[in-house]
Amino acid sequence: MSLRSYQDLEVWQRGMDLIDAVYGVAEGFPSTERFGITSQVQRAAVSVACNIAEGYGRTHRGDYLRFLSIARGSLCEVETLLLIAVRRKYATNEQTQPLLALSKRIGQMLARLIQSLEQTRNTDPAPAVPRPG
Repeated sequence: MSLRSYQDLEVWQRGMDLIDAVYGVAEGFPSTERFGITSQVQRAAVSVACNIAEGYGRTHRGDYLRFLSIARGSLCEVETLLLIAVRRKYATNEQTQPLLALSKRIGQMLARLIQSLEQTRNTDPAPAVPRPG
């Protein structure tokens, strides 16, 4: 099966699942956190899938790798914010464990995709780039 779009990437699809799950859990956070942790965890989850898509749409492999790296960072942010939510008793371990497991899976998928792209980049002949004087 060939990829026709970023939407065919399983890692992007799981990223979309993470968004749905994060929004579901965040609905139970206190209203006083609406502009705090609630907004931040939602934006971080959205950032994962968006950066996968944006990187896919870039022309250069190096740009793609940079956006995948940003997606990984956002994934770590989601995990940290979920752990904070548990510590603050905004959510329970039972609520967040499936999200953390999904996040771990996405992280593994991103690591494999990054590794694959880096390997191909290292085996492709380098384009002729003019060097300064």
